[in-house]
Amino acid sequence: MFQDPLFLIVVVAVVAVAAILMFGIGTFAKGGDFNRKHANRIMRWRLYAQALAVVLILLFVFIRSTGAA
Repeated sequence: MFQDPLFLIVVVAVVAVAAILMFGIGTFAKGGDFNRKHANRIMRWRLYAQALAVVLILLFVFIRSTGAA
């Protein structure tokens, strides 16, 4: 499974979502001017990354279930 390139892309996408989420939570906890200016933008990027990760996961599951790979 670790040799499947799509699986590795899915793992990278999930890690990116987690990293963006942790960054957003960290800036929210710290507060201040940076949080006021960028909180919505950071969470918007998380949503985009999360949507991409979900699509990639569904694609991976679909390909694995059909036996195409």
